[in-house]
Amino acid sequence: MNGTVSAPRIISWNITLRCPLKCSHCYMDAGEKEAEEVLSTQEAFAVIDQIRATGKPVVVLSGGEPLLREDIYDIARYGTVQGLRMVMGTSGYLIDRDTAMKLRESGIQAVAISLDSIDPSVHDAFRGLFGVWERAVQAIGHCRDAGIAIQINMSVMRSAIHDVEEVIGLGTSLGVRDYQLFFPIPTGRARHIEPRSPQEYEELIRQILIRYRNSGLNIRPTCAPQFRRIADELGIVNPTWGRGCLAGITYCRLFANGDVTPCPYLPVSAGNVRTTSFFEIWNNSPLFAALRDPDRLTGKCGRCEFRITCGGCRARAYRRENAASPLWCDGLATPEALNGECCGEDPWCPYQPGEVTP
Repeated sequence: MNGTVSAPRIISWNITLRCPLKCSHCYMDAGEKEAEEVLSTQEAFAVIDQIRATGKPVVVLSGGEPLLREDIYDIARYGTVQGLRMVMGTSGYLIDRDTAMKLRESGIQAVAISLDSIDPSVHDAFRGLFGVWERAVQAIGHCRDAGIAIQINMSVMRSAIHDVEEVIGLGTSLGVRDYQLFFPIPTGRARHIEPRSPQEYEELIRQILIRYRNSGLNIRPTCAPQFRRIADELGIVNPTWGRGCLAGITYCRLFANGDVTPCPYLPVSAGNVRTTSFFEIWNNSPLFAALRDPDRLTGKCGRCEFRITCGGCRARAYRRENAASPLWCDGLATPEALNGECCGEDPWCPYQPGEVTP
C-alpha cells in the first residue's frame, strides 16, 4: 500500500435499495425497486476480499433496508470470518428477537437504529409507515439482549435542542451510549424538506456540544463538519471524532451496483469494484487524492485555519450553486461522473476565516 494513504476506517455499503419505509428524508429514495445490476452474493464475497486487502475497516451494511436481502446473514458472516468488523444500519422495523439472535450469530457486532423523536406519531410520519417507532424501540431491546452494541441515529430536522435532548434521554434510558446526529443534505426525497439556516444549525451544534461535553456519551454530529471548529473554540476534545468531513479520507460509500463514492451524499463514482479492485480505487483514485489534499481546497475553506480538522462538507461544496435546491437529487440513479468542484468552499458554513468567536 502507498505509505501516504491511510487504510479506510469505515465503509458504508448500500447493499440494497429495497425498503418497506418511505422516509421523507431518504437520500436514496429507497422503496420497492432494487438497484440495477445489484451485486450478487458471490460478488459481495469478492468485494469483501477486496476490502480486506486494504485493511480491516468497519463495514456498515445499509440500504435501503439491509434485512430485505435474503443473503444478508451470509454476507455478514463472510465478512466476519475475513476479520472485518461487520455492523448494520437499519430502521429496526424488521428486527424481532429471532432476527437479533441471527444477526449476532452471523457476526454483526453493532447495529445503528434510526430514532428521530420520542413522539411515535412524529417518528412514524417522518418514516412514512405506522408502527415504526414502536418496532425501533423494541429492536433496541432485542439487540441489547442478544449482546449487540447499539447506536441511535437521529436525523435533526429542526434546530431545537430539546428534540435532541429528548431522543438522547430516551436512548440512555434504554442503555444506549452512542449517538450520531445527522444534519440534512437535500438529496433524494430530502430535497423537498425546507432546510434551516446555517446560523440556526451552527447554534444548535454549539448547544449540543456544551450540553453533553461531560456526559460520558459518545455523540457525533454528522454531515456538519464545522462541529470540529466549534468544539475547538469551546475547548472540547474527543479523540474518537476524527476529522469533520471524512469523505474519501478514512470513509467511503459502496453503492449497490459496486460503484465507490466518497460518501452517500457525494454521488460521484471513483470507480466500480466489478472492473477495478477496491484496493486500486481507494489508493489511486484521483477523486480521493483530491479530497485528501487540504491544499486543493478553495474559497474560504482553503483559507480557513480549521481546514485540517474540519475540511468543510464536500457534498455541499460539490453542488454549491444549488446546495439547497430541489434540483439536487441522486434518487435511484447510479453515481455520476465528476462534473463539479468537489474542493470548493462549503456554502453551509457561516464562519469567516480569521474570525474570533465570542
